[in-house]
Amino acid sequence: MNKDFAVMQGAFLAANKVSPLCSLLKPDWDKVGSSILGALREISEQKDSRDDVKKTLLCAVWLKLLCAEAEEDIEVTWRESSFFALQNGLPDLNRVVLLELVRSTRSANHFTRLLLCLPPSQLCAELQRFVQHISSSPVREEDLHFFLAVWQELWQIADVQSDSTEKMFAQEVSRLSSNALQQPAKRIKLDTPDCPDILDILFHALRDLKDQITTAELGFKALSLSLNALYTSFLIDAEAGISTKEKLEILTQMATIRERNHEKLSPKMIADSLKDLTATQVPSKFKPLQLNLGQVLAIVTDITKCWFSNGLLRVEDRSNPSYSTFTLKLSLQNVLAALDKTGETVDCASLKNLFESLDFSKVDGSPDFAAKITMTVISHKMDAYLNFALLFAGEKSWAACDESYINFLEKNQSAFRDHEAVAQLAQSIVGKFNSGFVDVGHYRKLMKVTADIFSALNVKDKNKALAALMDVSTRGFFGSNTPPTVTTSFEQELNMAFNCIIQGGGGTSAFSNLNTAASLVARVAFQNPEAAVKAMCNSAISNKGAFTIMAKILQLLPGLSGRLNESARDTGGKGLLCKCVKDIMKAKQMSQDEKEQLVKFLCLLMQPVEGAEEEGRGQSFILPQMVIYAFVLPNLALGCVDLEMSLQLLHRALCLPHQEGAPHWVMLCSPFPLLLVLAQLHNHTLSRRGEQSSDRTSVLSMETRELLVTVLVALGQVVGAEVMADSDSWSRALFWLYNKTEELDWTVRFLLKPVWGEHFKNEVPASLLAVCDLPEQEWSGVDLPQYGPGTGLVAWIECCCISDTLQSTMLSCLSLDQSKPDHVNMFSKGLLVALTQALPCCSLSQWSHLLRALRSLIDSGRLHVPFSLEYCDFLPLLDLRRFACELRLSVLLLRVFQLLCGSSCAHWLSRDGWGHVGTLYAHAVREMIGALKTKLPLTLATKDALAEDSTINHSEAVEGKERKEGKESVPSQEVLFVLSQIYCHVQHVQVMLPEGQCQQLFLSSLELLSHYEAVMGAFPESSSALESDNTRHFFNTITENLQNQEMKSVLQQKIAQLVSSAA
Repeated sequence: MNKDFAVMQGAFLAANKVSPLCSLLKPDWDKVGSSILGALREISEQKDSRDDVKKTLLCAVWLKLLCAEAEEDIEVTWRESSFFALQNGLPDLNRVVLLELVRSTRSANHFTRLLLCLPPSQLCAELQRFVQHISSSPVREEDLHFFLAVWQELWQIADVQSDSTEKMFAQEVSRLSSNALQQPAKRIKLDTPDCPDILDILFHALRDLKDQITTAELGFKALSLSLNALYTSFLIDAEAGISTKEKLEILTQMATIRERNHEKLSPKMIADSLKDLTATQVPSKFKPLQLNLGQVLAIVTDITKCWFSNGLLRVEDRSNPSYSTFTLKLSLQNVLAALDKTGETVDCASLKNLFESLDFSKVDGSPDFAAKITMTVISHKMDAYLNFALLFAGEKSWAACDESYINFLEKNQSAFRDHEAVAQLAQSIVGKFNSGFVDVGHYRKLMKVTADIFSALNVKDKNKALAALMDVSTRGFFGSNTPPTVTTSFEQELNMAFNCIIQGGGGTSAFSNLNTAASLVARVAFQNPEAAVKAMCNSAISNKGAFTIMAKILQLLPGLSGRLNESARDTGGKGLLCKCVKDIMKAKQMSQDEKEQLVKFLCLLMQPVEGAEEEGRGQSFILPQMVIYAFVLPNLALGCVDLEMSLQLLHRALCLPHQEGAPHWVMLCSPFPLLLVLAQLHNHTLSRRGEQSSDRTSVLSMETRELLVTVLVALGQVVGAEVMADSDSWSRALFWLYNKTEELDWTVRFLLKPVWGEHFKNEVPASLLAVCDLPEQEWSGVDLPQYGPGTGLVAWIECCCISDTLQSTMLSCLSLDQSKPDHVNMFSKGLLVALTQALPCCSLSQWSHLLRALRSLIDSGRLHVPFSLEYCDFLPLLDLRRFACELRLSVLLLRVFQLLCGSSCAHWLSRDGWGHVGTLYAHAVREMIGALKTKLPLTLATKDALAEDSTINHSEAVEGKERKEGKESVPSQEVLFVLSQIYCHVQHVQVMLPEGQCQQLFLSSLELLSHYEAVMGAFPESSSALESDNTRHFFNTITENLQNQEMKSVLQQKIAQLVSSAA
């Protein structure tokens, strides 16, 4: 560069010899300019970028002038200036040299960019000098073009200091200005009234030059620029609301006119037209400081009248207007429309007359020409090219399945990386494919390119694109006419994507690559959402453990939920996910494991997503009500194979957290009819309990019955809370439900107590009131055929089974005078009979409730259960008081089974019924073992630890006295005795049960023996060798009565291991 500019400096020195450049006049430039321009041309031809050479030369010349004006010391310049080497070799010169050099090299753009690097005050000063130069004699046509070119550039340039040359120039100007701060008299302040603003300089210059402008093209251009300046500086505060489509229409007209006037369509021509258009729509960076709207209008009107009267503004060829004529009409249209909106009374007659005179035939460009312009704007990343990309993507008529279209998309993928653009692009391509025959190979390439563009989006935009695509079609690129080859290649990609995810194992490695997995799924989902979601559902159901990773992927892709757009929020169970799951359920009979996986999968998707993108934050992928509509409501019928799964889904949905204060989602699911259906199902189980039935589909398993009650209660609590919050709105539905439940079992209404609240009395069988003192204000008796005299305790037990609250009421209100032994005896016998009747009807949770009530009755002495030594040869010398409840409860249950298995009751139950009561008994046995473990922990190390055990609550005063006397001992022998008694009772019941042995009781027997052995091992002194030998013999004798040889053998082997360590 130094060598090249040595040549340039030589040219300046040669020119200086011809005529001193420091005093050069405008007419003398032609004498000296040829050598300078020749040298510049010679250097530029050797460079790749001629513009850089021109701009650098202008910087050097201009800084030479500024340094001279600032009278900067050459030592300072040498030390601080980056341009010293260039400017120091130049001779002294004036602004004529600078401005004529700009004009001759057609560097108005560079000059204006450097001009805009100046501080505002200095910019005004330099612009004033520029105008003075243009106005000085002689005023040539080239001067006028130069003036208008600079004006145009001032409005078009949006960014400055965009390259190193401009930055260095700005730094040098700033350095010189900082030195000039010491001389304020030399500075022009922009904010003072004496300082003309840019608009004032330009408009007054145009007014002074109006007589010099003698050609129509110059006149049209000058008026167009002045009207644009007026419009953008006075009439708009924000960018004009013109759409990209309107921009393209105007741009197409501009390009068409220029082409007709022998300009070749090129990127530069389109870029220049776009700059011209943009400059008319964006508020100017130059705001008026002195001039007002009226003054500027007066200047423009005066110029218009002058030129109009001279015939300067006449359109010669109305069928083929010039570019400047078109831009002038566009400017007039903007100004006149804006003035109408302001409502100001201004004289616009001359402007309106001019507008009417510019009446030329409409310029129409073909759609293909518009597409070509759009593609050029996008390819060269011109102003607002992303908006043009969005427009291009949405124009279905421009989509084509040919090489040029595909190549364009491949090369300009970055322009379409917007969720709206990629969604519209996909829709345009699909529309093109559906409109007629296209090449399959090209279509596959287009799918791939579009999918590549989609894959480059961030997760947030991917979801928006998926949501937009789902609004149009759930099958993406795959319509009804999709060729098999396209479908096959997509299926391969789909299978490969899911194989990669599944082979990850769903473990830690899979979760660490969750975003990668989501990206894989998103890509195939973009091509065919339905196929991708169906594959995910299939994988979640069929592959063990895959439901977790699939749910997490879907939670990252809420766009597939169909609920990201407000207009597409489905709450009726018709979403894509629901459809896919339903299709899978219809296509195959799911195993129990698959149903469990499906329930877990849907439950995860119903949970609110934490830390997701803004659109999905706090939302679930699928609304609970959608799941209820799709998978619960259609299946709530006896005989439905998916009834249990539906109840599980409803239960899980009700357990989800709910935002306080907002109406519960379940109120959108016809809650009162839903409660009635569940109540009817429960009533059916009550009416068929213990029955034998050949129709297995109408009999619910005990687990399903248990779940049904849980769901009914949970739903009742939710609905009850909503009713309480707004009882007026729900009163009619409440009374409807209450009347409907009148035909059901009386216990059903107690399950719905949270719904009723205090609206209705508690209705119970009248016989219950004979055994329970219940307040008449809250309770009323009802005569029921199945509850005759003497059935009060049956109803009492049934109430104890319903809930803890009701059980507490039953226990506290029980009519029993404990001071009368005959009353206690009669109550105990009656309760035994009632318990025998109620046991087969209990579910596991109801039985747990009832066991608590029985323990309470035993502990309080209201239930008398005599303990006899049926399974003991000799009286044990042990303190069994703390274990009295377990022993009496075990005997009570034995008596119940003796009654139940007796000849009068043996026909009550089916085979399943006997299995059920055996399971309940086994549950009670496990509870008793648990109580014994609590009272004698096997980790007990000292007697003091036992004394401090808070769970021992029998005869505390007596035990405290014994501890003080040092008589306390570990109750290991007592525990062994209680275990032996319970074991004998269990074997007795085992032998009594008809139709074979109960597996649950067998397991309980093994658990009893295991704990017996553990106690013997933990406390060796609890059993001598003789005692353990007697115990084994006794246990073997009892066990010998079992009919099942396999069970008997296993138990006897276990008994053989009961050897005391003392032996």
